[in-house]
Amino acid sequence: MNKQSSKSTEKWSHLTTDRKSLVVGGIIVFLIAISPFIFYTYEDFPKDSQLWETSFFTVETAFPSWYAFAWYFHGKFIPLYLLLLWFFTCKHWWHWIILVPIAMYTFQLWGVINQSNDLDSLEFYYLIPLMLIVVPAVYLIRAKLFAKIRGADLKSFEEELGQKRTVWQQIKDLFN
Repeated sequence: MNKQSSKSTEKWSHLTTDRKSLVVGGIIVFLIAISPFIFYTYEDFPKDSQLWETSFFTVETAFPSWYAFAWYFHGKFIPLYLLLLWFFTCKHWWHWIILVPIAMYTFQLWGVINQSNDLDSLEFYYLIPLMLIVVPAVYLIRAKLFAKIRGADLKSFEEELGQKRTVWQQIKDLFN
């Protein structure tokens, strides 16, 4: 009897995990599907005024209008939002490289929020340190994975790295 109930529990246990993954997947699909609606909410902002007055608050912007501010903000926020969804739901080994565009859009969004006049100009210099860490780390992970898949050990990998090659040979090796 106990053996029968454990088989019954095992039989239905995968349904709860399937249901959970369906719910989580449904939420993710919903969050992606509403992104165009979120983007076009910029059209609800005041079009010809730098001053936005409501019964709750009064706010002023340095942009030509609140409409322009909202357009810039949504133009940076929506790609960041989608990249963050992708980063947190990606199961591939290379998902860490998505941090580079996430950082880029974060710096751009910060510039919009601070109402900076030099939008999209300095974030590249802030991204360089992140790229110097993330890009080689992801490439090293890739190299180790391919070494495992091909059955090569790290000594042969290091010997291969120590060989002198022309730039063209190195480029060709990247695509092998």
